[in-house]
Amino acid sequence: MGEHKSTVTSVISVDLIRVVAIFAVIVLHAVVYASNDVLIQNNLTVYRGWVVTGYLSFSRIGVPLFLMLTGALLLAPSKKDEDISIFFKKRFIRVGLPFLFWGVIYFLWDIYIENQAVTQEFIIRGILSGPYITFWYLYMLLGLYLVTPLLRVMVANFTNKHFKYFIILWFVGITLTAWIKFVSNGQYQIDGNLFLIPLSVGYFVMGAYFVNIQVKRKILGVFTVLGLALTVIATYLVVWSGGSNMYFFQEYSSFTVILASVSLFMLLNSYGKSFEVYQAEKSSWKHRVLHVISENSLSIYLFHMIALSLIKNGFFGFMLHGRNVDSIIGVPLLVTLTVLLSLIVIIPLKKIPKLKKFIG
Repeated sequence: MGEHKSTVTSVISVDLIRVVAIFAVIVLHAVVYASNDVLIQNNLTVYRGWVVTGYLSFSRIGVPLFLMLTGALLLAPSKKDEDISIFFKKRFIRVGLPFLFWGVIYFLWDIYIENQAVTQEFIIRGILSGPYITFWYLYMLLGLYLVTPLLRVMVANFTNKHFKYFIILWFVGITLTAWIKFVSNGQYQIDGNLFLIPLSVGYFVMGAYFVNIQVKRKILGVFTVLGLALTVIATYLVVWSGGSNMYFFQEYSSFTVILASVSLFMLLNSYGKSFEVYQAEKSSWKHRVLHVISENSLSIYLFHMIALSLIKNGFFGFMLHGRNVDSIIGVPLLVTLTVLLSLIVIIPLKKIPKLKKFIG
């Protein structure tokens, strides 16, 4: 998801960031499918609890990575003079057409596979908030697109102090608001009018800032591991203590998720290459695989829930779930099969000229 690599010189590790992000997103849904029986029955052993919590914690970095990557690409100073009509035309072709195509597919999936009753409420809700749970991201992306022409001018005129002020204001507002509500068990909360920078806009703008910040890889690696470890440990302790908001530390507003996501974004981006070097490296099989997954990340995102469902329900003659495969093996296996199945379906569809632009 994010935007395609530009044909001009670039040092952004687009493919690497995008591939890690799409795998993280699929892990989130694969955990449910690979462990759903034990999760639903609340029958997690200590070992399995740590495994599931670990996978869930890692999965939470996916959306922030996508948002920061998209922000880094769309809010680049060189883009601020792009005509608004041209910008929206590009976004409609890139995201709008796949949104419409896959929206219809999921409406049909709901009706004929999941046996949803076709009612007025079903149709209206599907249009207003999306026909399937994963469409929330596309609605959020649309909201970001609507303000991108304004954010471009703002970011292009930001000094380093402006960036820091924006990030601090966003971080304090997002984390403090969530923390007060969490520790008071919902009894107290800050008035929503005090901090007005939305969660998604913060990640979006941070991408434009941190893409140009260089920190030693060892430090970034330590902070990434620290953020993930704190997310896992804090989540497990809250679950163990029976807290009302068990997954508070896995929310995108959690300081632990923000720490891990920003650190990993910078770490992955530190492997960026100039466009010329990037083109030469694509000749190796590893970079070809990376690029294929990257350029199909939007369509993989839109199709992967169907792929997961087909595997879960034994469409291919086998079933993969928490009762027959241990989660520590089952989750990566299910993610790998889901990506492979998605590519097997998507790549041939994109070979059809009139259909390609609708696939994503």
